[in-house]
Amino acid sequence: MFAAAAAAALPGAAFGQSGPKWTFGGFGTVGAVHSSEKFADYAATPLAPGQAGYTRDWAFDVDSRLGAQLAVQVDKRWSGVVQVITERTVTAGYQPHVEWANVKYQATPDLSIRVGRIAAPMFLAADYRKASFALPWVRPPVELYSTMPITNSDGVDATYRWHTDAVRHTTQAFVGGTRIHLARDFTARARHGGINHTAVLGALTLGVSASQARLEVPDGGELFDVLDRFGPQGHALSERYDVRSRRTNVFAAGFSYDPGNWFVQGEIGRVNTRSMLGDQTGAYVSGGYRFGALTPFLTLSHVRANMVTRVDGLATAGLPPPAAALAGAANAVLNDFLREVPDQSSASVGLRWDVAPNYALKLQFDSAKPHKDSVGTLVNVQPGFQSNRAFRVFSASVDFVF
Repeated sequence: MFAAAAAAALPGAAFGQSGPKWTFGGFGTVGAVHSSEKFADYAATPLAPGQAGYTRDWAFDVDSRLGAQLAVQVDKRWSGVVQVITERTVTAGYQPHVEWANVKYQATPDLSIRVGRIAAPMFLAADYRKASFALPWVRPPVELYSTMPITNSDGVDATYRWHTDAVRHTTQAFVGGTRIHLARDFTARARHGGINHTAVLGALTLGVSASQARLEVPDGGELFDVLDRFGPQGHALSERYDVRSRRTNVFAAGFSYDPGNWFVQGEIGRVNTRSMLGDQTGAYVSGGYRFGALTPFLTLSHVRANMVTRVDGLATAGLPPPAAALAGAANAVLNDFLREVPDQSSASVGLRWDVAPNYALKLQFDSAKPHKDSVGTLVNVQPGFQSNRAFRVFSASVDFVF
C-alpha cells in the first residue's frame, strides 16, 4: 500500500501537450538519528555511512536524501527515465549521482526490454528502497538490506508479464555491471547476471531472485601479497580471503500480505562473496496495523555471518622479529576486515503518521546487538568497542514525494 501510494505520486506532474509526454517528480527524506553506541557510528548501509553515535550525538546524514526523476513517454513502445539522488556517500559526503538512466522498449503488451542503468532487482523493495515514503519503516531493515547495498546495474534486462488463473507473474532476467567505491582508494567492480520473479494473488505478493557476479577489487591485493610471502599457511589464508577476483552469489526470497488495514511481510537473503568481504544470511519479519493515518509497526531482524569473524592467522612463533612483526600486522588487518562481516540481531518498534497527502512522519526505536566478534552493521569503529553488547537507536524522519 505504501509502495502504491509512492508510485501514484511519482513521477509527478506532466507537461507537454503534443509529441512526447514528459513527467517530473521526486522524493526525499529529512531524518535525525541518535545511537547509544559511543564507540562506533550507526549506518543504514556500508556505502552510505552515517555519523550517529561516536561522531555525533544526533546525526542527520543516516537517512536524509533527495531524489528527482524525469521520465518521457515517446510513444506506445518507447520511453525513458533518469533519476538523480543526492545522499551521503562513503567517499565524498553528500553528492548527487545518477541512480537510474535507461531506455525502455515495449516489444509486446507483456514483454519489455530496458537498456541503461536500472534498479538492481534484489529484494522486495528494489525499485523504491531509497524512496522512503513507500516504506512503513524509517529505513529497510539493515540486517538484510545492508548485506547487498548495491542498488543499480548498468546493462540490459527483459521483463515478461504472464498469468496463471488469478495469479499475476512478472519474470525479469538481467545482465550488467557496476562500480562501487568501498573507500576513497578502494573500488570494486562487479559483472553480474540473474533472474527475478514476482507472483501476486490478491493481497499476497511473493518474490524470489538469484544472481551471480564476478566481484573484483583490483586495489585490494596488498594484504594477500604479504600473506603469500609466508609459505603454505599464508597461501591458504590468501586463497580463502582474497578479494581481487571472486565469484559471488546472491539469493533472496520474500513475501508481503497487505489487505489494506494491516500488513505483514518478511524476507530472507544470502550474499556469499567467498572472500573476507563476507558470507552472510539476513532475514526479517515485520507487521503493522493502520488506524486511519497512524500505522504502528514491529520488526524483528537478524543477520548471521556464515563464517568465522576472527582467525588466528599466521603463526609468529619462531619467526625473526621483523617477519613476526609483519605477520602480526597482516593478522590484525585481516581480522579488522573479518569483524566487519555483520552478525547482529535487532528488534524495532515504530509509528508512521501520514500527516498530509504525500507527507509522512515516522518515529522508530531499535535495539540491536552484534554477536561473536562482529561489529554488526556499525561503521567507524573505535578502540573500546565491545561486541555482544546491545545498543539502541532512535530515529525520526519526514518523508515526502512530489
